[in-house]
Formats: sequence, C-alpha cells, structure tokens
Amino acid sequence: MGANLQSGGQARGRSSLYRPMSEINVTPMVDVMLVLLIVFMVTAPLLSAGVPIDLPKSEARQIQDDDNKPLEVNIAKDGKIYVGETEVDRDRLLTLLSSMTNNDPDRRVFIRADQSLDYGMVMDVIGAINKGGFRKVALISSPSK
Repeated sequence: MGANLQSGGQARGRSSLYRPMSEINVTPMVDVMLVLLIVFMVTAPLLSAGVPIDLPKSEARQIQDDDNKPLEVNIAKDGKIYVGETEVDRDRLLTLLSSMTNNDPDRRVFIRADQSLDYGMVMDVIGAINKGGFRKVALISSPSK
C-alpha cells in the first residue's frame, strides 16, 4: 500500500511539472517579418526599372505627383516606342493610350526619351499624344548635378 502511494505521488508530481505552455513565442514571427522586409526593400527598386534610356540632364523642378498612376511612354535610342515595357507601333500608340485611360484626357502622360534622339521624333510623339486629346504631357529628365 505504501509503494502505491509513492508511485502515485511521483506521477502526480511529474505531470504538474509538464504543463502545456500558454505563452506565444513571437521570435520566429519577428524573424520571418524581418526577412520579408529586407526582401521587399531589395526588390522594390527593381520593379520600377523599365526600358534603359539615357535621359538628358535638366535643372527643371520636379513634377508634383498628384496623379496616382501616370502613363509612361518611352522612346528608346533606336526610335522604338514603348508604353511601360511593351513595344508599340506609332500608329497604335493613341488607341492604346485611350483604352488604358478610358478616354480620360486629364490623365498624366510622362515621356522618357533618349537624349541622342532627333528632336523632331520626340516632338512628333508629343504632338501625336497631344492631338489625341491628352492635355497633361510631360518630359522626364535626369537631375543635373
């Protein structure tokens, strides 16, 4: 009878030592969040890269970005026209811009043109966009240092 009491007492004592943990361990969650933060910080600048263009230098003030989604028309060194990263024929440019903006003439259009291009070609694209009804057309340049 005494042996049963001791073993029962030990079993009861051991089970009281091993209770389920009721605390939340946040260290692994913080580690995962920090890794995700670093990954997004590294990849975010890469998402805005588009067609490589050598922009001219300018001392003009920066345009206030009051428009949340301006369209970018890029004119590469070889004269090809891109909307974003998609190559577009000169004839299809206005129909594509109109369909992308739902015929909204107040939508801002940014033009990035290589500095080695002929001035007439850049003005031809600007004139076509302006003739298509877009009133807010702006040229993008690199800031001079």
